[in-house]
Amino acid sequence: MSLYVLAFLIGIVAGLRAMTAPAAVSWAARLGWLNLQGTPLAFLGAAVTPWIFTLAALGELVNDKLPKTGSRKAPPPFIARIVMGALCGAAVGAANQALAVGLVCGALGAVAGTLGGYEFRSRLTRAAGGKGLPIALLEDAIAIALAFWVVSRPH
Repeated sequence: MSLYVLAFLIGIVAGLRAMTAPAAVSWAARLGWLNLQGTPLAFLGAAVTPWIFTLAALGELVNDKLPKTGSRKAPPPFIARIVMGALCGAAVGAANQALAVGLVCGALGAVAGTLGGYEFRSRLTRAAGGKGLPIALLEDAIAIALAFWVVSRPH
Protein backbone atom coordinates (compact mmCIF):
# COMPACT_ATOMS: atom_id res chain seq x y z
CA MET A 1 0.00 0.00 0.00
CA SER A 2 1.35 3.42 -0.91
CA LEU A 3 2.80 5.65 1.78
CA TYR A 4 0.69 8.50 0.40
CA VAL A 5 -2.53 6.53 0.75
CA LEU A 6 -1.73 5.33 4.27
CA ALA A 7 -0.79 8.83 5.44
CA PHE A 8 -3.96 10.24 3.87
CA LEU A 9 -6.09 7.52 5.50
CA ILE A 10 -4.65 8.09 8.98
CA GLY A 11 -5.43 11.78 8.38
CA ILE A 12 -9.03 10.82 7.63
CA VAL A 13 -9.13 9.03 10.97
CA ALA A 14 -7.93 12.23 12.67
CA GLY A 15 -10.67 14.13 10.86
CA LEU A 16 -13.26 11.71 12.20
CA ARG A 17 -11.85 11.44 15.73
CA ALA A 18 -8.87 13.67 16.44
CA MET A 19 -7.36 11.59 19.23
CA THR A 20 -8.00 8.12 17.79
CA ALA A 21 -5.35 8.58 15.12
CA PRO A 22 -2.48 9.48 17.49
CA ALA A 23 -3.55 6.73 19.89
CA ALA A 24 -3.32 4.17 17.08
CA VAL A 25 -0.04 5.57 15.74
CA SER A 26 1.57 5.67 19.17
CA TRP A 27 0.52 2.08 19.90
CA ALA A 28 1.92 1.05 16.52
CA ALA A 29 5.20 2.78 17.33
CA ARG A 30 5.31 1.21 20.79
CA LEU A 31 4.61 -2.27 19.41
CA GLY A 32 7.23 -1.88 16.67
CA TRP A 33 4.73 -1.78 13.79
CA LEU A 34 5.97 1.72 12.91
CA ASN A 35 9.70 2.24 13.23
CA LEU A 36 10.13 5.80 14.43
CA GLN A 37 13.48 5.33 16.16
CA GLY A 38 15.94 8.02 15.18
CA THR A 39 13.19 10.34 13.91
CA PRO A 40 11.79 13.49 15.53
CA LEU A 41 8.62 11.46 16.22
CA ALA A 42 10.31 8.71 18.25
CA PHE A 43 8.51 10.03 21.36
CA LEU A 44 5.31 8.46 19.99
CA GLY A 45 6.76 5.05 20.85
CA ALA A 46 7.67 5.95 24.44
CA ALA A 47 6.10 3.75 27.13
CA VAL A 48 3.67 6.40 28.40
CA THR A 49 2.65 8.02 25.11
CA PRO A 50 0.10 5.41 23.91
CA TRP A 51 -1.61 5.49 27.29
CA ILE A 52 -1.92 9.27 27.26
CA PHE A 53 -3.36 9.31 23.74
CA THR A 54 -5.66 6.38 24.55
CA LEU A 55 -7.11 8.23 27.55
CA ALA A 56 -7.59 11.33 25.39
CA ALA A 57 -9.25 9.22 22.67
CA LEU A 58 -11.62 7.61 25.16
CA GLY A 59 -12.51 11.04 26.55
CA GLU A 60 -13.16 12.27 23.03
CA LEU A 61 -15.40 9.29 22.25
CA VAL A 62 -17.54 10.14 25.30
CA ASN A 63 -17.48 13.91 24.76
CA ASP A 64 -18.58 13.49 21.14
CA LYS A 65 -21.92 12.09 22.30
CA LEU A 66 -22.75 14.97 24.64
CA PRO A 67 -25.45 17.38 23.47
CA LYS A 68 -23.35 20.51 24.10
CA THR A 69 -20.38 19.36 22.02
CA GLY A 70 -19.63 21.92 19.33
CA SER A 71 -19.16 21.41 15.62
CA ARG A 72 -16.01 19.73 14.38
CA LYS A 73 -15.95 22.40 11.66
CA ALA A 74 -15.47 25.25 14.15
CA PRO A 75 -11.91 26.62 13.99
CA PRO A 76 -10.40 25.12 17.19
CA PRO A 77 -11.52 21.51 16.65
CA PHE A 78 -10.90 21.74 12.90
CA ILE A 79 -7.35 22.97 13.49
CA ALA A 80 -6.77 20.26 16.12
CA ARG A 81 -7.85 17.60 13.63
CA ILE A 82 -5.52 18.97 10.96
CA VAL A 83 -2.61 19.07 13.44
CA MET A 84 -3.29 15.50 14.58
CA GLY A 85 -3.66 14.34 10.98
CA ALA A 86 -0.38 16.02 10.07
CA LEU A 87 1.38 14.49 13.09
CA CYS A 88 0.08 10.99 12.34
CA GLY A 89 0.70 11.27 8.62
CA ALA A 90 4.23 12.45 9.40
CA ALA A 91 4.72 9.36 11.58
CA VAL A 92 3.61 7.08 8.75
CA GLY A 93 5.94 9.01 6.44
CA ALA A 94 8.85 9.01 8.89
CA ALA A 95 8.70 5.23 9.10
CA ASN A 96 9.42 5.33 5.35
CA GLN A 97 11.95 8.23 5.34
CA ALA A 98 9.32 10.62 3.97
CA LEU A 99 8.23 12.65 6.99
CA ALA A 100 7.30 15.83 5.08
CA VAL A 101 5.27 13.99 2.45
CA GLY A 102 3.44 12.08 5.17
CA LEU A 103 2.75 15.31 7.04
CA VAL A 104 1.10 16.93 4.01
CA CYS A 105 -0.91 13.81 3.11
CA GLY A 106 -2.06 13.43 6.73
CA ALA A 107 -3.16 17.06 6.94
CA LEU A 108 -5.09 16.76 3.67
CA GLY A 109 -6.69 13.55 4.91
CA ALA A 110 -7.74 15.30 8.11
CA VAL A 111 -9.51 18.02 6.12
CA ALA A 112 -11.27 15.36 4.04
CA GLY A 113 -12.16 13.35 7.14
CA THR A 114 -13.48 16.36 9.02
CA LEU A 115 -15.69 17.63 6.20
CA GLY A 116 -16.64 14.21 4.86
CA GLY A 117 -17.33 12.84 8.34
CA TYR A 118 -19.57 15.79 9.10
CA GLU A 119 -21.59 15.24 5.93
CA PHE A 120 -21.72 11.46 6.45
CA ARG A 121 -22.96 11.80 10.00
CA SER A 122 -25.41 14.61 9.24
CA ARG A 123 -27.02 12.82 6.31
CA LEU A 124 -27.26 9.46 8.05
CA THR A 125 -28.69 11.07 11.19
CA ARG A 126 -31.39 12.76 9.10
CA ALA A 127 -32.08 9.47 7.31
CA ALA A 128 -32.38 7.74 10.69
CA GLY A 129 -35.07 10.20 11.77
CA GLY A 130 -32.77 12.32 13.91
CA LYS A 131 -31.38 9.43 15.95
CA GLY A 132 -27.77 10.53 16.14
CA LEU A 133 -26.30 8.14 18.72
CA PRO A 134 -26.26 5.05 16.48
CA ILE A 135 -24.63 7.08 13.70
CA ALA A 136 -22.04 8.52 16.09
CA LEU A 137 -21.22 5.00 17.29
CA LEU A 138 -20.92 3.85 13.68
CA GLU A 139 -18.51 6.72 13.01
CA ASP A 140 -16.49 5.68 16.09
CA ALA A 141 -16.30 2.11 14.80
CA ILE A 142 -15.21 3.26 11.35
CA ALA A 143 -12.49 5.52 12.79
CA ILE A 144 -11.14 2.80 15.10
CA ALA A 145 -11.22 0.07 12.45
CA LEU A 146 -9.59 2.29 9.82
CA ALA A 147 -6.90 3.41 12.28
CA PHE A 148 -6.08 -0.19 13.17
CA TRP A 149 -6.04 -1.20 9.52
CA VAL A 150 -3.66 1.63 8.57
CA VAL A 151 -1.15 1.10 11.39
CA SER A 152 -1.14 -2.68 10.97
CA ARG A 153 -0.06 -2.47 7.31
CA PRO A 154 3.59 -3.21 6.62
CA HIS A 155 5.52 0.07 6.55
